[in-house]
Amino acid sequence: MARKMSRRDFVVRSSVLAGGAIMAPRVFAASADTFKVGAVLELSGSAASGGQVAKRGYELWVNTVNAAGGIKVGDKTYKVELIIQDCQSQPAQGANACERLITEENVDALFGAYTSGVQIAMNPIAAKYQTPCIAGSAESPGNWTSQPAFTYGIIPAVDKTAGKSIAEVISVSNPKAKTIAVVGVNEPFSKDTAVGFREGAESAGLEVVYYTLFPKDADLTPIATTIASKKPDIVAVGGHDVLLSDMVKALKGAAFTPGALIQHYGITDAAFVDELKKDADGVMGISVWLPNAPYKDELFGSAADYAAAFNKAYGSDPDYTAAGCSAAGVVLMKALQQLGAAPGLDADAKSKLNETIAKTDITAFYGPIKFESSGDHFHDNLAPKPFLVQIQGGKVVAVAPTDAAQAKVVYPMVAWKDR
Repeated sequence: MARKMSRRDFVVRSSVLAGGAIMAPRVFAASADTFKVGAVLELSGSAASGGQVAKRGYELWVNTVNAAGGIKVGDKTYKVELIIQDCQSQPAQGANACERLITEENVDALFGAYTSGVQIAMNPIAAKYQTPCIAGSAESPGNWTSQPAFTYGIIPAVDKTAGKSIAEVISVSNPKAKTIAVVGVNEPFSKDTAVGFREGAESAGLEVVYYTLFPKDADLTPIATTIASKKPDIVAVGGHDVLLSDMVKALKGAAFTPGALIQHYGITDAAFVDELKKDADGVMGISVWLPNAPYKDELFGSAADYAAAFNKAYGSDPDYTAAGCSAAGVVLMKALQQLGAAPGLDADAKSKLNETIAKTDITAFYGPIKFESSGDHFHDNLAPKPFLVQIQGGKVVAVAPTDAAQAKVVYPMVAWKDR
């Protein structure tokens, strides 16, 4: 029986080197009656697995729109072409790829990167060329504090979700959690996640017995050993997908099972359970979208319909990042329909498209989407309410808030040695 591909294997094996960057195969052949949308993604390098998740989300929107005949603008219907360039998980490469998509590929609009580091590097390029960019993944508040005029975020910034999650963990813990260790990778998203966890813990009255940030390639063994020596009730980890599974392995290696282990992005990806098997059970995370969410739109149908379509296309269940990337397409589609212009947008049309996107106020299969018009979260979508989720029996289930819970929380976690 063939082994299921893990996130570590999620590298684009068929990509070819072109002009110093890896160009992914295009979705739909271009024509004069085609909207061209560019995407900068991490298809190789350290964030390749997450880049693949985002790629699938964007692709599913394109394929769904084209299968329905295209985007209807006035009396005409236009297909969509998605042009993806690989930034190799490097912000500088991301900025260069973004510029090439605008100046050489003449795209009408952009989709954002998987990681915040790359997205932050893209934002000034989109503004320089006044080309709207909708980011379906990036969650660092650092994307929005500079108030990027042409960039929009579908997923609420992590500082708005991480802190709230700690209060939810405490509310469902029995006996009541009193101490916490917070660790994270020293890069934008992971650092902001860790800071959010720490601030949420302090606000909730927890004692922070250990806090540290470490390089993305750090040996996790001494970090796990230190955590074990502190014996915290909760361990909170800021990091991307592969690191999160590695942290579980490191804690197991240190023979320490906390009452609760909460991590952010990664546990909702099916590959997390594939990688860890029974050791994934009990791990908590945050999600701003679930397949049973009570939302729908005219393109994808309900959240459950979207999940089924994703599973049919890719053989795995979507997480909130994939959903966020597909929702970025829904926002773009609605804005193009309102704009009423044909493909091949000139500078004036792109500027008007940007103004239209800024006024977005819709409910899609993903949930409510409305971009902030001022403040430190300018152009971020803060409308969705996050769920606290936990892996139970290999499945992701909501355990808080109470009115959205699908199951009772398992607290404390079952010890690694007893599984």
